[in-house]
Amino acid sequence: MKIYDEKHIKNVVFVGAHGSGKTTLAETMLFEAGLINRRGTVEEHNTISDYHAIEHERGISVFATPLHTEWRNYKINIIDTPGLDDFIGEIISSIRVADTVVNVINAKNGCEIGTEIIWNYIDKYHKPMLFVINQLDHVNADFEQSFASIKKLVGNNVVKVQYPIVIDGAFCLIDVLKMKLYKFPPQGGKPEKLDIPDSEKEKADTLHNELVEKAAENDEELLEIFFNKGTLNEDEMRQGIKMGMTNHDLFPVFCVSALNDMGTGRLMGFIDNVAPATADLKPEQSIEGKTIVSDKAVPTTLFIFKTFHQPNLGQVTFFKVMSGTVNVNDKFVNSNNGETEIMNQLFIMDGKNRSTVNKLAVGDIGATLKLKYTETGDTLCYKGHQVTLKPIKYPDSRITKVVSALSKNDDEKLNEALKKLNSQDPTVIIAFSKETKQLLLSCQGELHLATIRWMLEHLYNIEAEFKKPKIAYRETVQRSSTANYRHKKQSGGAGQFAQVHLKIEPWYEGLEEPEGFNIRGKEIVALPWGGTLVFYNCIVGGAIDQRYLPSIMKGVLEVMESGPLTKSFIRDVRVIVYDGKMHPVDSNDISFKIAGAYAFKEAFLNSNPKLLEPTNRLTVKVPEDMVGNVMTDLQTRRAIIQGIESEGNYQVLKCTCPASELYGFSTALRSLTQGRATFSSVFTSYESVPANVQNDFIKQVALEEIKI
Repeated sequence: MKIYDEKHIKNVVFVGAHGSGKTTLAETMLFEAGLINRRGTVEEHNTISDYHAIEHERGISVFATPLHTEWRNYKINIIDTPGLDDFIGEIISSIRVADTVVNVINAKNGCEIGTEIIWNYIDKYHKPMLFVINQLDHVNADFEQSFASIKKLVGNNVVKVQYPIVIDGAFCLIDVLKMKLYKFPPQGGKPEKLDIPDSEKEKADTLHNELVEKAAENDEELLEIFFNKGTLNEDEMRQGIKMGMTNHDLFPVFCVSALNDMGTGRLMGFIDNVAPATADLKPEQSIEGKTIVSDKAVPTTLFIFKTFHQPNLGQVTFFKVMSGTVNVNDKFVNSNNGETEIMNQLFIMDGKNRSTVNKLAVGDIGATLKLKYTETGDTLCYKGHQVTLKPIKYPDSRITKVVSALSKNDDEKLNEALKKLNSQDPTVIIAFSKETKQLLLSCQGELHLATIRWMLEHLYNIEAEFKKPKIAYRETVQRSSTANYRHKKQSGGAGQFAQVHLKIEPWYEGLEEPEGFNIRGKEIVALPWGGTLVFYNCIVGGAIDQRYLPSIMKGVLEVMESGPLTKSFIRDVRVIVYDGKMHPVDSNDISFKIAGAYAFKEAFLNSNPKLLEPTNRLTVKVPEDMVGNVMTDLQTRRAIIQGIESEGNYQVLKCTCPASELYGFSTALRSLTQGRATFSSVFTSYESVPANVQNDFIKQVALEEIKI
């Protein structure tokens, strides 16, 4: 396979809403370039891109798939991404390594919800982007409406390079950059290149002048040429458009019918000649503050953007060559963990097909097999030239479930499978809650969860169940209370004896020292589960020997690990041990531990105990016309609205909400807003539970104990 230099490699990622035709466009580009002899279709399950069984079964793209094509001495690496934001991890990682984003729009629908969500990430990464309005030969296509929706989304920097017309029943495109008309045969393919007809000359001239002005705005020299000549030639326009795209200030619009192979050749020509390459973009900065130069003469740096575990093949690792050149058998250091990796094999991947190569140049995208210590987001570099590229930042999870194997024999298999799923999709988060003793799986939505279930069943032969997770409540006290407990046990030989008198009180930062006690010692314990225990030794007259105080505190801490109300952790109390008795022979550490535990438990139950629930800070970004419905839903979840801010056509709601009420919120929000709203949720504090909720939960825990 031919090796291309950095100026002749273009990396594009296809993004767009579900059904916009990304996979079909990629297939047509490979066919147009002659890399495949027959175009597959999504319906027939034979495209190069969507090759996974789950994609065939569901009729959607689930994974980002790297492909490549070659067109007029350029190599175009294509990453075809899913159109549903449940798979946003696949989309974001692909955008991260792309030089240009190709945003595909369905001409029947214009900008859809998926387009809007993905645009927010493109804008955040400041990537060059062009729009492709697809399916323009469909009977319900509306080019002008689609263009208007793009303009509404990204602003006035969007500009037409082409627009469609029908002449004598034939589908045609007028290109205002080249000022030519492309007339396509009914079966698609190579068009006839003609002059623009007189009936369209005025419109084409107007759009051409608009494109010239937009191109000239991006460079002072071009602007001066434009003022002097009143226009730019084609090469100057290309230069200006490239600079505008590179600066994320200009978004050209192209027209195609991918299904009928109309306009794809011209699109590939534009990507070759105009779309920025890696070397044209602003160099990346490493975490260490070093500049990563896109040059083949500098030490090699690879960025890992995707990992996939393929049955019968193992781990496939996809990377972009950020600098230098990578050769077979090159040895690298993973700068994220210090481990050494060897590139035993190098591939160009086209779906499931692998083409072996001996080396890859800077700017190119490739893959290798069976790296032992490397995961998505890692950086590989030469020893002595360590750099660490910034990792991919993924959005927070939107739903969390308890996951377990239906068969206990599959527990180990399940853990291994979940590790692999997290490795290939970092938005699948796996964590074990020591408190609730549950294995938690967090992901992006119900569809994302359904694909995880499918993969567990079909790829790993594991039947798993997913349940609502328990909420990690806390218990504390509302008033002071005293108690004493005598532990006495005699069963022949040495016995056990201890008596402890103690007082417990609510504790908070800044609380004054207790009055009426002779404080002999004080210990502040920062509890592992949050909150504080303050333990006072106020023993006078030697009623209890000093050496038994740590045992009393151990007994108290044991009870605090499983509170009397709901078996939840206890927090924020202070305990004052002020009296007791001991026996010169029968008293020991275990006796005082038991006495301290029982005394604390009795005092706790008499101190008007209350339940605390975790509360989250919730930020919800909602379209203006949908705020009312979302606020109504939030109020039913005991949320407290703390503020509303405007952000473009959106309103940002800021509130606090009990974590227990957020179960199912992601699904409800998607339903209420047709998927246009987004949210983030972060734990903030523990707050008191309303009395009715507390009583219901205590009854529920009691019933569960009876069942056990």
